[in-house]
Amino acid sequence: HTSENLPPHYPARAIRRNWEGTVLLKVWIHPNGRVNRIEILEPSKHAILDRAAVQAVEEWIFHPAKRGDLPVSGTLEVPVIFRLSN
Repeated sequence: HTSENLPPHYPARAIRRNWEGTVLLKVWIHPNGRVNRIEILEPSKHAILDRAAVQAVEEWIFHPAKRGDLPVSGTLEVPVIFRLSN
């Protein structure tokens, strides 16, 4: 993905409850770099973090796969990590 992509919003309820976790997403990417579809491969233990991960990645722009010099559709596994700093 590109460096302009914003990190996911850490939900306030998850922060208050000290919830952390990793969400592994499978992302289908259009040749234009936009997200076509997202599937949660491995959820965190908290649905609120899973939703935040999906919502963030839906807005991301990726460098598309290429066949020769032509951009093509592709898939990518993306881990989204929620960690609270001390």
